[in-house]
Amino acid sequence: MYVVSDRKGNTQKEASLLDSLLTVLCRHMLGRMAVRPFVSPAVSKLGGMLLDTRLSAILIRPFIRLHAIDMADFEQKKYVSYNDFFKRAIKPGRRTVGQGEAFISPCDSKLQVFKVDSQSCFYIKQTPYTLESLLHSKKLAKRYAGGYAWIFRLGVEDYHRYIYIDGGQVSKSVKVRGVFHTVKPAAVAHIPVYKENTREYCLLKTQQFGTVLTMEVGALMVGKIENRPQCKTVCRGEEKGNFAFGGSTIILLTQKHKVWPAGDILRNSSKGIETRVQLGERVGVKGRIG
Repeated sequence: MYVVSDRKGNTQKEASLLDSLLTVLCRHMLGRMAVRPFVSPAVSKLGGMLLDTRLSAILIRPFIRLHAIDMADFEQKKYVSYNDFFKRAIKPGRRTVGQGEAFISPCDSKLQVFKVDSQSCFYIKQTPYTLESLLHSKKLAKRYAGGYAWIFRLGVEDYHRYIYIDGGQVSKSVKVRGVFHTVKPAAVAHIPVYKENTREYCLLKTQQFGTVLTMEVGALMVGKIENRPQCKTVCRGEEKGNFAFGGSTIILLTQKHKVWPAGDILRNSSKGIETRVQLGERVGVKGRIG
């Protein structure tokens, strides 16, 4: 169960059927045995292939009704498969990309922000990470110690394309494969065998916000990261890529003193509340020292 607030302070509870089901199943040995095949790479690949077929298009209308999606926001076309619909493009002008010193959201999502050091622990898709375990690099983790981790959670109902949050020079992408492991959070008696999610990141040397690490995290089961071919130089608001089917997450890491989160988002995050944001929306501001 998630608690989500809009920017006006209105809160509501949102249930994730998938998270609830996994939590129940993974409390028991038989449930864990049932889950394991579905998070394997082979099953994920097969699921993605099925959702690319023309037959999968029959799922589109029920999905739109279930999640009350306003299709007036999106390009008008005949979708040839479920994934074709899921990766749909938004109409020009339906999102505004903030300018000036605004630090913007890369996607439509629910956001939490945490100040982090090299040993801080935070949760992504019910899996605990430190900066080092997230990046598989002690050197890179130290670079972002004292800064902020911005966790943008996309539900299946959200728009699944994402952008670069500023112009600048971008590094080559680094891919981190997911693995199985056992999780025993202090607050929960026993939640074992979640998948450490597949993820991909690059470093964006921005014009205003220092070097921002941008990471895409694939969803459990069939979530797939589809980044565009990279150029060395990118522009603010340029489309970076999209996710195929599945709820997903984007993580931004910002360096110490480089960016200050918006007050409402920081307050909500301290209470365990996510804040609903849209692609291009201001979520912070350029930092100043002193």
